[in-house]
Amino acid sequence: MIPRYARKEAADIWSPQTRFKIMFEIEAHAADKMAELGVIPKLAAQTIWEKGRDAIWDADRIDEIEREVKHDVIAFLTHVTEIVGPEARFLHQGMTSSDVNDTALAVQLSRATDLLIDDVDMVLTALKRRAFEHRLTPTVGRSHAIHAEPTTFGLKLAGHYAEFQRAKERLAMAKFEIATCAISGAVGTFANVDPRVEQHVADKLGLV
Repeated sequence: MIPRYARKEAADIWSPQTRFKIMFEIEAHAADKMAELGVIPKLAAQTIWEKGRDAIWDADRIDEIEREVKHDVIAFLTHVTEIVGPEARFLHQGMTSSDVNDTALAVQLSRATDLLIDDVDMVLTALKRRAFEHRLTPTVGRSHAIHAEPTTFGLKLAGHYAEFQRAKERLAMAKFEIATCAISGAVGTFANVDPRVEQHVADKLGLV
């Protein structure tokens, strides 16, 4: 994001640190369910969370590894191993890179949409207040960009209020479609990862 125009809350969502934290959480939640299903050792899943939950992920180090291995998720998982230790070898069982990348993007988009919806709510509150305040304030109506019959400034603001309500509905629908988890393995067949793993990760991250 362009720093000059970015709010801190939005910039934080799209920072490398946040993305890597989300990627770790996807992998760790998946590991929890795999441990419950007997796919990986339960102790390994516990250790992954204990050592990785509060980790600071080194974006420069991940980039360095990627230049060598030519693969973004392998680079990330290699860095996770540097922090978590040998138990990290149980991560990503049956998963594919898109499971992590697409689901992480869905989380980021969902959080960013929440920020926008909160902003629209503030605009709606202001427009409603001003529309009532100016419900009898006369103003020139316009048609074809020239003066037309008189109207009120409050009515104009009420029209804007209605449009922002529709905009909020569109944002909510966009979030509904965006907030989707995919942990289905290579080419999406679930052949190597249980669908219950996907459901568990979705529940933990507020996705469907």
